[in-house]
Amino acid sequence: MSYDGTALHGWARQPDQRTVQGELELALAMVLRHDVGLTVAGRTDAGVHATGQVAHTDLPAHLWSQHQPKLLRRLRGVLSGDIAVTSAQVVPGDFDARFAALGRHYVYRLTDAVAGPPPLRRADTVGWPRTLDVPAMRVAAALLLGQHDFAAFCRRREGATTIRVLTDLDVVRDGDLVTVAASADAFCHSMVRSLVGGLLAVGEGRRPPDWPASLLSRTSRADDVPVAPAGGLTLIRVDYPPEDQLAARTRVTRARRDDD
Repeated sequence: MSYDGTALHGWARQPDQRTVQGELELALAMVLRHDVGLTVAGRTDAGVHATGQVAHTDLPAHLWSQHQPKLLRRLRGVLSGDIAVTSAQVVPGDFDARFAALGRHYVYRLTDAVAGPPPLRRADTVGWPRTLDVPAMRVAAALLLGQHDFAAFCRRREGATTIRVLTDLDVVRDGDLVTVAASADAFCHSMVRSLVGGLLAVGEGRRPPDWPASLLSRTSRADDVPVAPAGGLTLIRVDYPPEDQLAARTRVTRARRDDD
C-alpha cells in the first residue's frame, strides 16, 4: 500500500484520529462485510509516508474468491485519496508481514535550495535552511553501518530491544536535493529520523563526522540527537524470504525481538 502521511496520525489505530490502520480496516470491512484486523510490516509515525508498505490479515477463503476481482477498485472507491492499496494476494499461512520481513528500506528527502522544496514535492521533501556538507554526512553514515545497539537513536518501548543491523545508510546529492537511504532488518521507534537528524548536525558543521557513531556506546536515548521532521521520510520497500523460509524467519525474529 501507499499513503501520503501528511494528514494521518501514523499507522496505528487511535481513538478520534485518522490513521492508516483505522482507515484501511474500516474500508476493508465495508467492502468485504467482514471485520478485518491488519498486521503491518512497519508502524510509521504521524506524518511519515509509504510507497511500499505491507500488511496481512486472515480471512475466510470464500471472501477472497468472492471479492478479489474487484477488490482494489472497490477499495479505491471508499478510501480517501491519501491512501491506496496497490496490490493484494493470497500468501502462505506462515507469512507474517511483521516478523517474516527480512528488511525495511526508507528514503529521506530534503533540499537546501534557497526557494525550498518544489511545490509538487512539498509533501515528501523537507526544506532545509542551511547548505549541507554531503561528503561529511557520507563519512558519518558509513561509521554507523553494522549491528549495534541504537538506543541513542530510539525512543524506547517497554520490553523492546534496540539492537538492529543497519545494512545501508547513504547520503547522495543531486543538485539541491539531498537523499538519505536507510535499510535495516528493522528500525525501532524514531530511529530513521534520529539517524537523519544526527547526519544533519554533521552536514551543518555543528558536529564532527565521528559524532553519530560515538553515541552507539550509550544505552539510552541521546537528548542531543535531533529528530528530523516526519514529512521527509518514506517507507519504500519491505523484503521477505522465499515461501519455504517464511516460518523459519518468523521464529527467528520473534525469538530475537519482541517489538519493532
